[in-house]
Amino acid sequence: MITHFTYRPFFSPTSRRQEFRFSFFYKGAKFSGIYHYNGAITWDDPPDKADLDRLTTEIHALMLFHVYDR
Repeated sequence: MITHFTYRPFFSPTSRRQEFRFSFFYKGAKFSGIYHYNGAITWDDPPDKADLDRLTTEIHALMLFHVYDR
């Protein structure tokens, strides 16, 4: 389960679009990355392959709920 999920918007200098820096804890480890305007995720330190699909799906759902579904 993801805990302490946070995000903050910023404008990418390369794409000139709003993107989001996010972070959260999962299984006692901190993960962070950038959620791009097109839904792509760039991980700072990617999770294990066993958890990657699940966490990617959860990040998409959280971003849709907190940012795009207002």
